[in-house]
Amino acid sequence: MIRKISIALMVLICSASIASAQKKRIGNETAAQKKKRMEWWTDARFGMFIHWGLYSLGARHEWLKHNEHMTNEEYEKYFKRFDPDHFDPHKWARAAKAAGMKYAVLTTKHHEGFCLFDSKYTDYKAMNTPAHRDLVKEYVQAFREEGLKVGFYYSLLDWHHPDYTADSAYPLTQVDTSQANYDRINKGRDMNKYREYLRNQVRELMTNYGKIDILWLDWSWDKGSRHGKWGKDWDAVNLLKMVRQLQPGIIVNNRLGLYEYSDGGDFETPEQIGTKELDKYRGHTFETCQTFSGSWGYYRDENTWKTHRQLLDLLISSVSNGGNLILNVGPTARGEFDYRATNALDSMAYWMHANSQAIYDCTYAPSSYKVPEGTKLTYNPKTKKLYIMLYDYPADGRLKLPGYAGKVKYAQFLNDYSELKYSDNGGDTELKLPKMKPPYDIPVVELDL
Repeated sequence: MIRKISIALMVLICSASIASAQKKRIGNETAAQKKKRMEWWTDARFGMFIHWGLYSLGARHEWLKHNEHMTNEEYEKYFKRFDPDHFDPHKWARAAKAAGMKYAVLTTKHHEGFCLFDSKYTDYKAMNTPAHRDLVKEYVQAFREEGLKVGFYYSLLDWHHPDYTADSAYPLTQVDTSQANYDRINKGRDMNKYREYLRNQVRELMTNYGKIDILWLDWSWDKGSRHGKWGKDWDAVNLLKMVRQLQPGIIVNNRLGLYEYSDGGDFETPEQIGTKELDKYRGHTFETCQTFSGSWGYYRDENTWKTHRQLLDLLISSVSNGGNLILNVGPTARGEFDYRATNALDSMAYWMHANSQAIYDCTYAPSSYKVPEGTKLTYNPKTKKLYIMLYDYPADGRLKLPGYAGKVKYAQFLNDYSELKYSDNGGDTELKLPKMKPPYDIPVVELDL
């Protein structure tokens, strides 16, 4: 994923994408056809991101090579030692499924250029490490067997390929930002050859692993800048056409730099933003990508891990604004989820087991239903049920629903289907809640309207 200093730029790009009008088109899919194609994704609402690569051995951020300005030779020690002896994708898939996630996206290649899949276009791949396995193939098989949709992340950047031209994100331009340094690095490099390599690898991913449900291509920045990369750098229009031809039903994110096209991406990707900021995406197709901690790749000593309540708030706030949440796990170099990630997943599993109906198939509530104080709302338009997330459990056991009089047929806690009494007073409804709060950080009330 992108580093922290670039997040504001990506949010700005996404916002510009929201505001723009009268865009060009690449294909001829109708709005109805797109809605049908994306229906499973819209209903799922919750997915798992998996950032895994050589950087897991360094255990200090997936941008390790960039942050420490490492050369290919200095980074080679990780390639020679990559041997995830505890890698069990079935265990990963079971953990994702238990947490209530409906799909997953794995980094087949991150910015470091290392490929977890068996590509015939490079030797820089897992097959040539002590692992000697096509890890992507095993991931696909395991997650499919658990009934989860399968997605691939592929980095458009590549800090290892000899023809990828240096830019403002390149590891060796961080200390010396002079044009002379850029010219020195890029001498003899041919971006045309890299574009061909990129295209060939994406074709492999789209043809060698059966049906692929999601493709995450990452990322474009600084349009028009000499030291940025944008759609033209990837031949993005033709790349997207090829992807859609090879995988007609696939869902593709919006980071190819094709923001002038209305169909240049299927969903917006606000990254690592707060729950209040998600409000501006209401009514748009989005997936917010978030980490359990402050890093995407495994970071042994990083300690800013989100609490269970913060994770729940991210999920609820995404759905209450009509979007998805994809939460990231960064496996260790041995191929396991570390204990902090496992604890976070277990906490989500506990809540989702009881309350997932307030997430799946849900979106923001109709404007006619006001949000009661200390709560957030989700709504299932198929079943006509409204879900009240009790962020602040009323000490006196009374919850006022402003303007709900005559709108409620039945009320119950979602976790155990236990009835809740209510009464109308004027134009409002008052729910009578038990003094004892249900054993969930954020309990859920279900209203049959």
